[in-house]
Amino acid sequence: MKKAIFPPRTVDEYLERVPEPARTTLTRIRAAIRSAVPPEATEAISYQMPMFKYKGLLFGYAAFTNHCSLFPMGSAVIATFQKELAKFETSKGTIRFPVDQPPSAALIKKMVKARVALNEQKQQKKK
Repeated sequence: MKKAIFPPRTVDEYLERVPEPARTTLTRIRAAIRSAVPPEATEAISYQMPMFKYKGLLFGYAAFTNHCSLFPMGSAVIATFQKELAKFETSKGTIRFPVDQPPSAALIKKMVKARVALNEQKQQKKK
């Protein structure tokens, strides 16, 4: 990703700075996430990357020099989808993949819906 003097203030500004093919990949990821979140979910820059928020941090994504990453904001989603994520490099809270070989939109949507459910459960417990 191109280094900027100032961090991006919006998701669109972030994506404008990402070189191809990562920009197209992240744009597709953004669309997949957006299609799976509730209408009241919001997008913002958090931790200097695009982040969807719904009842707390929900799902982030970012481009790096040699890969892109998804951040499901915890390890539960990665553990739940461990089999489907087997071909990707994962750690406690990160799914890494080549800039032009992301997880399928269907898998991203399933992971996002699982994360939405976790955030809703967490908020219910607070009440």
